[in-house]
Amino acid sequence: MARLLVAAVVALALMVTSTVGSATAWAITAPELRGQRALQDLQPDMHGRDLKQQEFLKAELAGFDFSGADLRGAVFNSSNLQEANLQAADLEDVVAYASRFERADLHDAVLRNAMLMQSHFAGAEISGADFSDAVLDLPEQKALCARASGRNSRTGVSTRDSLACR
Repeated sequence: MARLLVAAVVALALMVTSTVGSATAWAITAPELRGQRALQDLQPDMHGRDLKQQEFLKAELAGFDFSGADLRGAVFNSSNLQEANLQAADLEDVVAYASRFERADLHDAVLRNAMLMQSHFAGAEISGADFSDAVLDLPEQKALCARASGRNSRTGVSTRDSLACR
């Protein structure tokens, strides 16, 4: 079934139609195709899984359990992670552009060097999370600082220090 779906997507990507005086090709990009393959293996319980460098593009991951998962270098662009459990997950070097982490559990997660531009964290549990060198929009950083507490159990860095709270 999955192979048939991939074959259909590839066939669609290769379709060419003729227009007046030129040819137009419809295609999906390689990252979109890789993202679709990654989503085929997703289950709501991804606890402790090795998901390094996986691509989750426009993925619907609300409520998923990624607790303790190794997500280093993963890409979550435009993904919905609302109410997801990311407790103690390793999110180092993650790219999560325009993703939604509202009410997610990031307790004791490591988000070092993460690119989190235009991502939102309203109501997220961040106690003990390490955001060292993460790139966040200034309003999100200030909102996170307002409720930052705790110290990460693996890195020993306080959440307030990792967010450069004043």
